[in-house]
Amino acid sequence: MEIGAYTFADVSLDPGGVGPAQRLREVVEEIALADEVGLDAFGVGEHHRPDYAASAPAMILAAGAERSSRIRLTSAVTVLSSDDPVRVFEQFATLDLLSEGRAEIMAGRGSFTESFPLFGYDLGDYDELFAEKLDLLLALRDAERVTWSGRLRTPLHDQPVHPRPVQDPLPVWVAVGGNPRSVVRAGALGLPLALAIIGGEPERFAPLAQLYREALARSGHEPQPFSLNVHGFVAASSRVAGDIYYPAHSEVMNRIGRERGWGPTNRGAFDAQVALSGAYVVGSPAQVAEKILFQHELFGHHRTMIQLAIGSVPHRDVLRAIELLGTEVAPIVRAEVARREVAAATA
Repeated sequence: MEIGAYTFADVSLDPGGVGPAQRLREVVEEIALADEVGLDAFGVGEHHRPDYAASAPAMILAAGAERSSRIRLTSAVTVLSSDDPVRVFEQFATLDLLSEGRAEIMAGRGSFTESFPLFGYDLGDYDELFAEKLDLLLALRDAERVTWSGRLRTPLHDQPVHPRPVQDPLPVWVAVGGNPRSVVRAGALGLPLALAIIGGEPERFAPLAQLYREALARSGHEPQPFSLNVHGFVAASSRVAGDIYYPAHSEVMNRIGRERGWGPTNRGAFDAQVALSGAYVVGSPAQVAEKILFQHELFGHHRTMIQLAIGSVPHRDVLRAIELLGTEVAPIVRAEVARREVAAATA
């Protein structure tokens, strides 16, 4: 089991709060610490809003590559629908070269739509844009010279694309938020799957794991890596973790909720999501390990990625959470998953 963290580089909208310059430097420091304490992956997700500084994840990850030596560096997520696959491939091939083979792309459609008008795309083409651009991205990954055509982009005719990455192939994951069609697409293409669960009971999402594995098998593909991407936080105790994490998380979720017409969050609802059967992975190291292992029983996944900082969680607390995740949570989880695998193999 791989354990990692990810962020969208949240910034404060309040005067005098943490701005983009400070937050980006903090993210690079978080990548360096995550590498030091033995986490397996660090992700930076793409947004184009005033409350996030990560509009160019590959650049942030490249800075992190220079401060790390082992940890895998992934987008979480690249909004492929509103980007150019050639540029995405070039950026992450460059990141792969700088990091000596540690880059990954998590390609998705994103949870916000602000990038579509920003880059001149029609939301009416939402589904077709992703399918077509994913097809091109995979063609770019698989061959140095590419001939390709589609409806929504200018075709390529025996076009060379450089530089080529260290990894062959460069890992491309499909990131989904619960859409069964997207899950089946990942399986049919034989690609790793990153499933984001940001609320509700994980059991409701467990059938998607089976759907994915069935699509892989039906298309003749070998089993592929499967990541569960969740909200969470680690501190000395459950109460401390909740008290640090909840205020900033609540402020962000309520702000997004107002944009989308959702009702306000409250501490009771938050605590329900922190309970073993809820989606949030928040608590002491032992509690977080227990929650990850509970989810592993449901999904049988290979990687857990935790979004540790939502909103204005103090940087020092995020660093401490990363330290606890790497030094206390990960060893418990890895040992128990290894034990389960041995037991299953000898049963």
